[in-house]
Amino acid sequence: MMYSQTKKQSGLTEEQVKKTFFKGLKSIGPRQRVLLIPPDITRIHGFAGMLTVWAVEFYGEKVKAILPALGTHLPMTDSELDEMFPGVNHDLFVPHDWRNDIVDLGEVPASYIERVSEGRLSYPWKAQVNRLLVSGGFDLILSLGQVVPHEVVGMANYTKNIYVGTGGVEGINKSHYLGAVYGMERIMGRTDTPVRAVIDYAHETFARDLPIVFALTVVFRNTQGAMQMAGLFVGDDRSCFEQASQLSLEKNFTMVDTPLDKVVVYLDPAEFRSTWLGNKAIYRTRMAIADGGELIILAPGVHTFGEDREIDRLIRAYGYRGSDTILRAVGREDELKKNLSAAAHLIHGSSEGRFSIRYCPGGLSEQEVTSVGYLYGDLDEYAALCMNEGLEDGYHIDREGNPFYYISNPAIGLWAHEERFKS
Repeated sequence: MMYSQTKKQSGLTEEQVKKTFFKGLKSIGPRQRVLLIPPDITRIHGFAGMLTVWAVEFYGEKVKAILPALGTHLPMTDSELDEMFPGVNHDLFVPHDWRNDIVDLGEVPASYIERVSEGRLSYPWKAQVNRLLVSGGFDLILSLGQVVPHEVVGMANYTKNIYVGTGGVEGINKSHYLGAVYGMERIMGRTDTPVRAVIDYAHETFARDLPIVFALTVVFRNTQGAMQMAGLFVGDDRSCFEQASQLSLEKNFTMVDTPLDKVVVYLDPAEFRSTWLGNKAIYRTRMAIADGGELIILAPGVHTFGEDREIDRLIRAYGYRGSDTILRAVGREDELKKNLSAAAHLIHGSSEGRFSIRYCPGGLSEQEVTSVGYLYGDLDEYAALCMNEGLEDGYHIDREGNPFYYISNPAIGLWAHEERFKS
C-alpha cells in the first residue's frame, strides 16, 4: 500500500499535501487506537509537525498518544510543542526515555553485522523500541518524518524513526558505532548502507505484528528562500522510502564544481542548541571541503555539547580528536565501550585533520570550544565579517575580499564534490 505525490520543480501546495495525506490515511482503513510518532523540534523544517496536526484532525479522539522520536535528545518543552504542533493537546505527548523506557523485539545476529560491515565489527544488535509501541494496544502506529541525507544511516527516516528515534541504549549505541566504523563518507546520501540493512532486517524479522505505516516527506528550499514540500509518500513497506530517497537526492544534494576552500554554515538557534545537533555543519559539508580548507560554524543557539548529560560529559572528556584516537580510547575505556553512540559522534565530529573547524557559539566559552579540539571564533566578529541581510546559499565574498560558500541550514541537504563522493 502506498500513496505518493511529487512536484519536483515548484513544489506542492499545502492543499495538495493535505489532500494526498488524507487519501493515504483513508487507504489504511478504519482505526480505533492510533499512536503518532513524529520527530522532535530538531526536525521542524521537515513538515512532520504539520502532518501530525492533520493526523489529529483526521482521527480525532482515536489518537491516544503522540511519541516524539527523541532518540537521545531532550524532551520537548511546552513552547516547542506549541511551535511544532500548534493546537494539539499536550496531554497526548509522551516523552521517550532511551535509557529506561524500552523493550527488546529481537536480536540481529553478530554474523549479520560482520557481513554488512565487511568484517569491521562482529556483535549482535538488539532491536529496541519504546514499550508503548508493544503494550499500548494500538491498531495503527503512524511514523512521520523527512527523508534527507544522513550521516549515520545514509538517508534519514523510515525504519530509523522507529529503531533509533524510539530506540534504546544498546540499539542506538551500536547502530551509530557501526556507521562510524564503516565510514561516514561511504554512507551519506546512500539508500543501502550497513546501518540501514541492520535496521530493516530487524523491522522485517521482528515487527511483523506491529501496525506501522510511514508518512515520509521530501523538503527543499524554494527560490524565495522558504521551505517547501517536494513530495509526500505514505506506505507500509520500503518502496515509499526508496521513492522518497530518490527525490531527496534530486532536491537535497548539491554537487559543487571544485572543492571549497572556505565554508560558512549558519545554525538556526531554534533548531541547534548543542554540538551533538550542530555538527551537521561538519557531517553534511565535509565531502565538499578542500584539503586544508576552513569550516566556520555560526552557532548562536549552541550552549552545550551533548543533549544527554552523560554524553555531554564524554564529549568534554575525550573531544573530537579523530578516528584513530577515539577507536583506541574505545579499546581501553569502559565508559566509551558502554556509550558507543558518543564514540561514533566524536569520530563524526572530526575532520580527521583534513580541514580546520572554527566554532562560533552563542553559549560556550573559548576554553570549552578549544578543549574539545575545535578552533574558537567570536560570534559577533565572524557574523559581521560574512553575514548580510538576505544572504542566500552559495558563493559570496566576505568584507575582507575573501571568497566563501554559505549554507543557511546544513540539516536539509548534503554537499560534495564528485571525486570525494565516489571515493
